[in-house]
Amino acid sequence: MCDSSVLRIIDANFNRAREALRVMEEYARFVLDDAALTAAVKEARHTLAREYEISWARDKSQGYELACRDIAGDVGREITAESEYQRADATQVVVAAGKRLSEALRTIEEYGKIIDPAFATVIERIRYQGYELERRLALTTQARQRFGDVRLYVLLTEEFCRGGWFETAEAALRGGADCLQLREKNLSDRELFDRAKRLVNLCREHGAMLIINDRPDVAAASGAHGVHLGQGDLPVSVVRRIVPTTCVIGVSTHTIEQVRSAAEQVPDYIAVGPIFDSPTKPQDHIAGPAKLVEARKLTSLPLVAIGGITEANAATVLTAAPCCLCVCQAVIAQVDVAAAARRLRDLVNYTAESSQGPPIQAKRT
Repeated sequence: MCDSSVLRIIDANFNRAREALRVMEEYARFVLDDAALTAAVKEARHTLAREYEISWARDKSQGYELACRDIAGDVGREITAESEYQRADATQVVVAAGKRLSEALRTIEEYGKIIDPAFATVIERIRYQGYELERRLALTTQARQRFGDVRLYVLLTEEFCRGGWFETAEAALRGGADCLQLREKNLSDRELFDRAKRLVNLCREHGAMLIINDRPDVAAASGAHGVHLGQGDLPVSVVRRIVPTTCVIGVSTHTIEQVRSAAEQVPDYIAVGPIFDSPTKPQDHIAGPAKLVEARKLTSLPLVAIGGITEANAATVLTAAPCCLCVCQAVIAQVDVAAAARRLRDLVNYTAESSQGPPIQAKRT
């Protein structure tokens, strides 16, 4: 048996943890508009509520009642810190809720050991689940801040350029591309690094991003804005340990199962494709615009539509689901690269302005 003070501690922290989870759930639901994250937080809240009911049922059988709760006599009720009432935005609200959740669950776990070690073990599992939910909420918010306003993403591969690769990159940026990906599979490491450095400077002049395909080491060394990973590359969690914290990480997916797996890793964007048959990178499997619709139901992370996209079919992609267009030969293989990019960018802008657009605007570094 334990005295009523321990039960009061556990009771107060059960309430605190459930309240924190509700705050996190509402953020996932109404700020991020993320069905999968909302469901995950809701399930954690229900799990905690079930454990609360089981715990108090056991305590009642031992002669302890909920009447031990003493709100009026709680000496800590009126003790508050000034910072508790200062929140600049919804993101700060959910960050505070995540911290409150972990503190409350740790308190329940430690004092729960007095009641029943098995009970404390259950709470420990829920606490780690809470850490994961906090991570997913934070990284999803971060992704939408860093990549959320990218509209036109151009793959740069020299063999498909009608002109010089650097001049082509410059023209694409002039035309409105706000992200370039350096995709060269056959260059030496030194040549790839040298090109990356030149493009980093060029992209910064135009307020755009540079993403390096497949190579987190080159991305980190060159100061590029990010790295793009294929299904056979290192996991997102490993790459985050290699690149700077400001580095954007994207992941290619071809099936809904891969989208679901990528969403759990929480990259900064998920590329879905090939949307159409692509001469740049032929695939046996064609995802089609319908996959974008399914992907959007699974995550609120920025989506990049890739593969076979041209001026002729871009509108079909943009109306399927909110996304960024990723193109290659539709821009870099054209006679007038800047004009081709500008036409696509105008189409993307028109579609974006016709909808609400991303709720959290990107902050470019």
